[in-house]
This record gives sequence, structure tokens and C-alpha cells, in this order.
Amino acid sequence: MSRRVNVLFVCFANAIRSQMAEALARAYGSDVIEPRSAGLAATWAVSPIARQVMAERNLNMDEQFPKGLHEIDANAFDLIVNMSGLPMPDGITAPVREWQVRDPVGEKEKSYRQVANEIERLVIALVLEFRKEFPGTASETRRP
Repeated sequence: MSRRVNVLFVCFANAIRSQMAEALARAYGSDVIEPRSAGLAATWAVSPIARQVMAERNLNMDEQFPKGLHEIDANAFDLIVNMSGLPMPDGITAPVREWQVRDPVGEKEKSYRQVANEIERLVIALVLEFRKEFPGTASETRRP
């Protein structure tokens, strides 16, 4: 039996960092992570630069769109990864892990790539942590 951890990646606007983390977690850890993302104050669109930076990694974010934390049941997740730099709202009882990742909004593409690299390292570490916690999961998902 495989175990997938429901992880919610949160940033401020759900336009850059949490969207990148969701795409990277889906690409690298779909055997152990069921990723979603949301924002404390969701904007209207995913950043075109974030989409471009992920496309450079062959990751398509066309199906991803901003969602506000108020639109989902955050407490239904096994883990919330908060990259917003702000405290989570009252009433959140799910475990929260803080990632200190700067927001590249308004900066050049180079900054977006640096942030993507940092998030990629953090996501890979999380995937490896869950694979260690749930051994056999990766091999079970690869069976025909």
C-alpha cells in the first residue's frame, strides 16, 4: 500500500512560490506527495515569469491557478508548508513547516530562477524525507 502525504504549499498571493512548489512536488514526488497550493491573499493569475521559469524545467503549470486559503480546508492536509513569511491564520490545526523563501515579485527573471532553485532543493529534501518515512512507496508506484 502506498502512502501519499497531502501537502499544501502556501505563499502570500499563490502566484509564484507556492505554485512553483506545487509543480515541483508533482514532478519529483508524486509517489509520496499529493501537492496543492494556496495563498493568504490570492491574486488573479499565476505569474507569467514563474510559468516561464517552470517551463524551462519542462514543467507545465497551465492547469494551475491561484486559490485563496479561505477557499480550501487547510486542516484537511497532512502538512502545510508556509513560504509567506507571515503567520498562518487562526484556526489552522494542521502541522505547519516554515520555509524562508524570498518573494521575487517585481524582480528580474534571474531572481525567479534563484527562487525556483531554492524551492527545488527544499521540495526534493521533502520528497526524500517522505520516501524514507514510507519505504517501498516509490517502488510500489512504479509497478505496471
